[in-house]
Amino acid sequence: MRRDRLTPARLGPRDVLHVGSAGLRTRPIRVVLSALGIALGIATMIAVVGISASSKAQLLQQLDRLGTNMLTITPGQDLLSGKTAKLPKEAPGMIGRIPGVEHVGATGDLQPTVRRSEKIPESDTSGITVKAADEDLLKVLRGTVDAGTWLNAANGRYPAVVLGHIAAERLGITTPGQQVLIGSRYFTVIGVLDPLPLAPEIERSALVGWQAASALLGFDGHPTQIYERSTDASVDTVRGLIPRTADPQAPNNVRVTDPSSALQAKAATEGAFTNLLLGLGGVALLVGGVGVANTMIISVLERRHEIGLRRSLGATRGQVRIQFVTESLLLSGLGGLAGVVLGAAATYVFAASGGMPWVVPLWAVGGGFAATLLIGSVAGLYPAVRAARLSPTLALHAG
Repeated sequence: MRRDRLTPARLGPRDVLHVGSAGLRTRPIRVVLSALGIALGIATMIAVVGISASSKAQLLQQLDRLGTNMLTITPGQDLLSGKTAKLPKEAPGMIGRIPGVEHVGATGDLQPTVRRSEKIPESDTSGITVKAADEDLLKVLRGTVDAGTWLNAANGRYPAVVLGHIAAERLGITTPGQQVLIGSRYFTVIGVLDPLPLAPEIERSALVGWQAASALLGFDGHPTQIYERSTDASVDTVRGLIPRTADPQAPNNVRVTDPSSALQAKAATEGAFTNLLLGLGGVALLVGGVGVANTMIISVLERRHEIGLRRSLGATRGQVRIQFVTESLLLSGLGGLAGVVLGAAATYVFAASGGMPWVVPLWAVGGGFAATLLIGSVAGLYPAVRAARLSPTLALHAG
């Protein structure tokens, strides 16, 4: 007589999810503590990548606003005398005639120092320099005035001064109308500038009009720094023409630099330390994975009676394995989801406090969550195999 062979019932996705989540539902406190390690590791990784991406986005926004089409021209060293050369007085006007050049501004370094009053020693400069500035300088730098007004044809002839924002902070001046001592003469502060990322030397300067500098402070009229802004398409061409145009007799004495390159380099290297911090997050994630594995092993030991009962009722070893692997994946997935939320929230707080755009790359979220599932599957593999190998008779007897 032929006997039908018994075949175990198959577990559908819903059944797998149900039996896999049974251990999580019955031990919620242990689940929270085990998932916490995973959550902290993923939160660290997401926050590191998000903060780096937000900082880089802010730098790129600055570059878009300030432009990469500005060049600075300074005198080089005279090869014959060994001293710093002088740019011709006509250099700004000559550079302005180059095709493609839109705006030209210039400054000239002055010897006098700036102080709040004669009671402060003249040697105490606080790192502030005094410069002559022409009217077009602020337009070239794309700068703005925080308070007061900029130098123009009217006030540039009189003892009036505009302070860079760092110079104003060091002098303790927040509003125009106050006076500062430049050399032996008091000048009235008529404006305070906003920050100028492309010209940090201007931020630490006291700027007086070109005519006033010549008449009151002994300025010889030779510019020490020229700022030029051209169309984007002509930057390289203009760069090559500037030395011969600024000083036709000694073009080798003219140096041309790109101030936006510093911001570009900073944006390119924004993630220089990201790998180190990601490594720390990875260590935390591995520690969390070890915690998940430990939790799953303890779960197997505590639930031997349940495993033996399921095996005696017809559950196969494969079904027992998939039950515990699913439980491990759910535990890690919960931790990963919480970590993504925590990391994104930390990035938002950091970006909001620094006035940055909030950027959390999708690849970081997807990669972080995938890493948790991978660690969950690896962490649950050994406990699942161990549970599947338990003898139903011994498991029921131990229970």
